[in-house]
Amino acid sequence: MDYMKKYDKNPFEDLFWNVPEQKKGVIGVIGGNLQSFRTPTKIAEFLAGNFPLKEVRVILPDALKDKLPTLDNLVFLKSTDAGSFADAEEITGALNATDFNLMIGDFSRNSITEKAVRSAGESSAKPLLITRDTIDLVATDGLEKLLMNENIILMGSFIQLQKIFRVVYYPRVLTMSQSLIQVAEAMHKFTLSYPAKIITLHNEQILVAENGNVAVVPLNKTAYTPITVWGGELAAKVATINLYNPNNFLKATTAAIFAN
Repeated sequence: MDYMKKYDKNPFEDLFWNVPEQKKGVIGVIGGNLQSFRTPTKIAEFLAGNFPLKEVRVILPDALKDKLPTLDNLVFLKSTDAGSFADAEEITGALNATDFNLMIGDFSRNSITEKAVRSAGESSAKPLLITRDTIDLVATDGLEKLLMNENIILMGSFIQLQKIFRVVYYPRVLTMSQSLIQVAEAMHKFTLSYPAKIITLHNEQILVAENGNVAVVPLNKTAYTPITVWGGELAAKVATINLYNPNNFLKATTAAIFAN
């Protein structure tokens, strides 16, 4: 199993030397709807307070325009009558105007938003990390085209990974009772079939897969719990360390997992 490597400590601390001293790079945080926008604003504050980013751009549906102050880093896009994202072209334009993007969740579940968000992801020319309930939004018919975009990173729970495999009729069944090696093998083969990258959690092991290679980090060697790993802060760290270490996904993501 030369495609799988397990790490009990961070072997890639040198990557942090690539984090600039001066502010550099623009990350877009996209999510929210008329009823809920706490997660995107909270994660944007976390990014701005912990990394030397030139800008953290918060991309929200315009139904929220009257609820929030006018700030330079807020971008409002066309929304549905229910107050969620509506226009794929606008979302794509916003994604491509940054250096890295994080779809953090709190999207409304409706067919218009689902189609707009997934279509924008398919067209994204910039790295795009999709996580939390956004995975459930896009994991429907048509997901295969999204998985063919090499800029896509899917960070989801094991149940969400099972759903992804089912939706694209992947000829491997994932079960909770499978061993680490069995799950790693499935992710190895899946990421040889699709260029999208995968991050998940199984049996208290964080697994990261790209191009058939799998990195494994025991959860108890990190600062996270099975609950906090999905809070959004780890996804933000993964996005930022990858922004500063492009084309080095497995190493950068592993380093981000260990980062305090």
